[in-house]
Amino acid sequence: MAHSWWEIRVICDPGLEDIIFWRLENFGCRGTASEMKNNYCLISAYLPEEQAGLLDLAALSLYLRQDALCSGLSLPATQWNLIDEEDWASSWKVHWQPQEIGDRFLIYPAWLPVPTTSERLLLRLDPGMAFGTGTHATTQLCLESLEMRLGFGSTENAPIIADIGCGSGILSIGSILLGAKKAYAVDTDPLAVDAAISNRKLNRILSHQLNVEQGTIDRLIKTIDGPVDGLMCNILAEVIIDLIPQFEAISKPTTWGVLSGILLEQAKPIADTLEQHGWVVATLWRRQDWCCFNIRRS
Repeated sequence: MAHSWWEIRVICDPGLEDIIFWRLENFGCRGTASEMKNNYCLISAYLPEEQAGLLDLAALSLYLRQDALCSGLSLPATQWNLIDEEDWASSWKVHWQPQEIGDRFLIYPAWLPVPTTSERLLLRLDPGMAFGTGTHATTQLCLESLEMRLGFGSTENAPIIADIGCGSGILSIGSILLGAKKAYAVDTDPLAVDAAISNRKLNRILSHQLNVEQGTIDRLIKTIDGPVDGLMCNILAEVIIDLIPQFEAISKPTTWGVLSGILLEQAKPIADTLEQHGWVVATLWRRQDWCCFNIRRS
């Protein structure tokens, strides 16, 4: 049976882009994308009709206005309308263009012709309804962190990676393209698992290089052959805090980690929890209101 989707469009000051992405993600939106229009940012997001009513959408609009007031920026304009299921997936793709990230990556929408020449690592992606297109600051920070970790390593000591909350699989795929030996990716959302598997095939990565399953750390413990060399976790800060005590079960003394999805105001409780469970924050990278922890065992 066909369903309808809410198409939510927000015109805002570019300084509000990250916080609006965060609000929309927490609201349950999928297929979020942004583009610049003159001096303003246009953000488009999609949500199944049954997950929100008009009062919910009105409340979301108020939250976005309050965020702007707190930031001292101009108020965003929010509008929404219903579209048919067959239209929603293609609607947001119009706004998503190839994007260079860091020094190595070119994130390339799967529906565009493959470029004939590029000096960058081509990461083709069709996120479907999963989070992770490369447009969000947290995903960019994670990919840039992976570049620093893997970009100049020896293939003889290629690491094995765990990606917790893999979404579209963008970080796992990125790690393989950078030379990781293997990645284990898990997500609790079956739609994300499907997207990650599809993107694995799209990038011609074999299943023995990138293992994708539904679940979380409990599933990883049953799947991996031994402790991993690195772990990635780009999800909500509240979920990361709950997961940190379980990191040890898949880690060894030399394991490193990249954590993001964390607002600056949430950085201290994350850092405190890491310290309590035997982790050291090696570096903390910031992009606007978001940060990325690069961690190692103490």
